[in-house]
Amino acid sequence: MVEQSPASNIERAFVRLEEGQLHLRCLPAEDNTAPAVLLLHASPASSWFMQDLMLALRAAGCQGQILAPDTLGNGDSVAPLPPEPDIAYFADSMVRMCDALGIDKVDVYGTHTGARIACEMAAGHPERVRRLVLDGITEYADDLREAVIANYAPVVEPDEYGRHLIWAFNFCRDQALFFPHFMKDPEHRLAVGMPPPQVLHRITLDVLKTLDTYPKPYIAAFRYKAFERMGLVKAPTLLLKPETELALLNESVVRALELLDDGKAASTAGSPAAKADAIGAFLGEADT
Repeated sequence: MVEQSPASNIERAFVRLEEGQLHLRCLPAEDNTAPAVLLLHASPASSWFMQDLMLALRAAGCQGQILAPDTLGNGDSVAPLPPEPDIAYFADSMVRMCDALGIDKVDVYGTHTGARIACEMAAGHPERVRRLVLDGITEYADDLREAVIANYAPVVEPDEYGRHLIWAFNFCRDQALFFPHFMKDPEHRLAVGMPPPQVLHRITLDVLKTLDTYPKPYIAAFRYKAFERMGLVKAPTLLLKPETELALLNESVVRALELLDDGKAASTAGSPAAKADAIGAFLGEADT
């Protein structure tokens, strides 16, 4: 079953995996010989937030199929099977999705949680990734990692007075104000603008939709030790440094470049169009 979006050429579909149905958005290929591009979203959102980038990548010259799945436990995808899945599990689910769609090799872009899944997909399944783009990836110091695992993505139960509805909105809003969002002091205040109300509304809906499962990809992402795995990545890799990104994540690009076999960085504005221009140029480079 495929639903056509009236606003664009982006289609919606479900792919059946062992866990159940995985939801994805896709732009059909305009050139069936061009590589497919897989876009992996951040937590706690869904592929809804990848739509502008999908369209921008097509405008930037990516003529193959462009796929943006909802990570298991997010959006309209079924929950993960393990009680405590790791990033390797989520990477494997993407390989299994590609198998179900008959796709052998992909270019992969990931942002935040998606960047960790993309990194592990390239490290653990090198034969399936042609080129890799990482947007916002680091390995947290042990003390911060433990604090984040314990506090960042709490399990919240529906409440008879609807307090979980207020919590979900403020959980999403606070992430634009502080990092980590639960450390509400001047040292952790972010110098970025508040997302528009429509965006906060949409991401709040994504959290409420998966209230019992949204922590699973989050916790897996924070536990993932990206710098220990990057040495296994053999695909040519682009690290984005958007001007709107957390300083901590952009500063980590230097360390990542030391670990990657074939890596380079690109500074860019934070808009989907600006990112798409950098990504499109990288994906269009001749293989050596």
